[in-house]
Amino acid sequence: MAVQYLEFEKPIIELEQKIEELKTFNLGGFTNVDDEIKNLEAKKERLIKDIFKNINNWQITQLSRHPLRPYAMDYIELIAENFTELHGDRLFMEDKAVIGGFCFIKSGVPDGKKQRALIVGHQKGRNTKDKMCRNFGMPHPEGYRKAQRLFKLADRFGVPIVTLIDTPGAFPGLGAEERGQSAAIAETIYTLLNVNVPVVSVIIGEGGSGGALAFGTGNRVLMMEYSVYSVISPEGCASILYKDTSKTEDAANSLKLTAKDLFNDSKVIDGIIPEPPGGAHRDLKLSSENLKKAILENIEELKKYGREDLRNQRIEKFSKF
Repeated sequence: MAVQYLEFEKPIIELEQKIEELKTFNLGGFTNVDDEIKNLEAKKERLIKDIFKNINNWQITQLSRHPLRPYAMDYIELIAENFTELHGDRLFMEDKAVIGGFCFIKSGVPDGKKQRALIVGHQKGRNTKDKMCRNFGMPHPEGYRKAQRLFKLADRFGVPIVTLIDTPGAFPGLGAEERGQSAAIAETIYTLLNVNVPVVSVIIGEGGSGGALAFGTGNRVLMMEYSVYSVISPEGCASILYKDTSKTEDAANSLKLTAKDLFNDSKVIDGIIPEPPGGAHRDLKLSSENLKKAILENIEELKKYGREDLRNQRIEKFSKF
């Protein structure tokens, strides 16, 4: 079985294993063991804070690719109701690296008003079979053309659009290039820029190159706290610029690809969605609540603008870059 943790997480994992062992031993309900468990739990919380206080860009990149990190469907299952997935680009095939459908986003308030939305996102796989089926979250041209079709449908019915971005990049294979990969990405960017409904784009994991940008031209662009967004991967950057893949960590620091870098320095994004201590994979429910809250707040703000204003604001925003 593949290791389900990162190297810098190892001390946390070892402590969690000790806690689980004590909990198993404590089935008899010994008081002194209860105290020891509480002490270890407190120690674990302090350890997580200490480790993540000094986390570097390369470690954040690793976190964005964590094998247990929530994917688009994980979030959709928790924040949406009646999600109806739509398939195919009506030209060539169904690309399972891209998922999309209409739904209601739960308000979180009993009997509260639910927000209609179209959610479109990249989807990776968990096991080997699913990874192959989803093409490791790297879309073919057909995935982008499917997204275009759905964006136009949402525009026609006046439904806000939410995009969940998590891809190493668009698939660079020969077949994808033959079927117009670069044109499909460009047309998707053009389509999303020109819709007349609110668009909220969220990088939930990896935001790689044009494959991510195709879904990233929202009125509001947000990032989960431990996600990354860059024109190239640190490995690719080290290989091209340094001619040395051992300099991957240096490349990650130079690229300024984290949420803090892109919000505080370059102003590429509009906000950061906090993650639970230790990353989104440690508390999917809390992470989903934070994501849902950010999406609903931004959609509500954008509803104040007219249809033409939404389109113009988006085009002006990205023209400045």
